[in-house]
Amino acid sequence: MKHILLPVLALLSISAYAQHERCGTPQAIQYQDQLTPGYAKSVLETFKAAKANQNKSNHEYTIPVVVHVVYNTPAQNLPDSVVLNQIEVLNEDYNRENADTVNLRSEFLPIAGDPKIRFVLAQIDENGQPTTGITRTSTTTTSFGSLALLGGDFSDLEMVKSTAGGGHDPWDQSRYLNIWICNMAIDFFGTQVPAVLGYATPPPGLPNWPGGTTNGLSDGVVLQFQAVGRNNPNPLDTGGGTIDVEGRTGTHEVGHYLGLRHIWGDGDCTEEDGVDDTPNADSESQQDCDPTKNTCTDNINGVDLPDMIENYMDYSAETCQNSFTQGQVDLMHGVLDGPRFDLVNGNPAAIAEKEIITWEVYPNPTDGLVQVKSDEIVTAIEVFNPQGERIFITTLNAQNETVDLSNFASGVYIVRISNGAAFAHKRIVLQ
Repeated sequence: MKHILLPVLALLSISAYAQHERCGTPQAIQYQDQLTPGYAKSVLETFKAAKANQNKSNHEYTIPVVVHVVYNTPAQNLPDSVVLNQIEVLNEDYNRENADTVNLRSEFLPIAGDPKIRFVLAQIDENGQPTTGITRTSTTTTSFGSLALLGGDFSDLEMVKSTAGGGHDPWDQSRYLNIWICNMAIDFFGTQVPAVLGYATPPPGLPNWPGGTTNGLSDGVVLQFQAVGRNNPNPLDTGGGTIDVEGRTGTHEVGHYLGLRHIWGDGDCTEEDGVDDTPNADSESQQDCDPTKNTCTDNINGVDLPDMIENYMDYSAETCQNSFTQGQVDLMHGVLDGPRFDLVNGNPAAIAEKEIITWEVYPNPTDGLVQVKSDEIVTAIEVFNPQGERIFITTLNAQNETVDLSNFASGVYIVRISNGAAFAHKRIVLQ
């Protein structure tokens, strides 16, 4: 009987952990604090510094992203379309362009904020070479999750950030937001249960942080492969049945990367997230969307607001989330103007196409023939496959050109043009 009962109890424990710990960021911070005593305190000091440096301007920020897809099975090797959709979700959510903003309850409209943060897949890599902004690594590691995670040990998970560990080394973390997509499920006698859907690191590198803080946690975001995008073909079941995926795990974890904490402060009504206009809550939501919840008494602009289940930093259902508050926006701006300054200022990887060459490529999607049209003379056109390999090049001295891609397989490609002094990239879908 014991041989049956103990595995069942362990599996139930994993399932309960998965449902409760949708985000592993707080546990990751505590794990790092064990490796480097004082780390958690420094995270709090960094948070306070960013809050003191809040920026209430309408400045727009552009963050270059590199996505590392690390896979052991074909299902884990997410297609470009899913990765691109996740970037689209981030851009919608961080510019208040998501259609479901209309679902925000009226009492929260006065405090809703627009971060004005854009995310672009990197167009040039660390060596200045053209890139799709997506790397793909086949690994022998079936899952980077392990039972050690239940005890707060993230060492196995962190292996996804290391080529030597079966994952992929990060690109320059001061210049790119590195996002790793992998399997973090815990395998228990052939049953895989995602123990955590994602985790992220708070801003590192300030002078008041203790030395060696990167020894345990490498900077960036990690996402469970089923939790990416809203067009993911892989169902997500955390042990309590399939849940809706809208790409909001990525929105949530990037919020941590930009300095935000969980809206309930990872405690009860006596704990706060450090943002003045987010209502307190006695705990996280449980993948639900209950508008009747008002678990704490607040005084925000003279009003006792209910629990803000619409906030991206809660654990509510992804179909329920739709907003940041202005206080959260100001804090993220403080982080980008402070500890993550190099990410968005003077960063060649963040240059937008319109700042280099004005041009278009059409039709897109295409069956093969595409027209390239530029406002200035183009001297070269190149095409790269999703692996970053150049599969086509032609030289010219004209503003218009026809490119024939009909001999290549269907998929997403990068078209690069050059005018001899600068270059730009666009993605095109070949049907």
